[in-house]
Amino acid sequence: MNLLGEILTHNKDFVEKKEYESYQSSKFPNKHVLILSCMDTRLVELLPKAMNISNGDAKILKTAGALVSHPFGSIMRSILVGVYELEVDEIYVVGHHDCGMASVKAEQTLEKVKHRGISQETLDTLQYSGVDFNRFFRGFDSVEDSVRHSVSTIGNHPLMPDSVPVHGLVMDPETGKLDLVVDGYGTKAQAPV
Repeated sequence: MNLLGEILTHNKDFVEKKEYESYQSSKFPNKHVLILSCMDTRLVELLPKAMNISNGDAKILKTAGALVSHPFGSIMRSILVGVYELEVDEIYVVGHHDCGMASVKAEQTLEKVKHRGISQETLDTLQYSGVDFNRFFRGFDSVEDSVRHSVSTIGNHPLMPDSVPVHGLVMDPETGKLDLVVDGYGTKAQAPV
């Protein structure tokens, strides 16, 4: 059986046994919090436990590196929908040490893209259409600066109300220890120079 088959078999059993009942919650977060974190597998269970977040407490968005790479992209739209439609009153950007995005280099990623069957012709077409792969596949050198940048992008967004604090934290993916990078209760965050 393939992975999809395993998932569907498990799901059927999960629903029939009504195991979902212990997870039922409102669509509105109990703590009125939205967390933007990295999609790293080490954070799936560690991050909520380390932050004292239970099922139903928070909206959690996952993206590579906890990055907001475009102020009008889907991540920022999701954050704004959280604030205006889903009762989010506070935002946490949580990056982590030993993040895979710190080692992402466009040239290496493009080689892997080609190795997986995407033609050079397709890449050329995208590049001629205005896609800057060096920017699109850009990682970062400092997780703290990256968190500051995402906090600044969110907090200074023209549609983000001043009343919503945006905090920045960096987590140790082994211990769950959180280091404060930006205290959103103060003034609006400035992007690193």
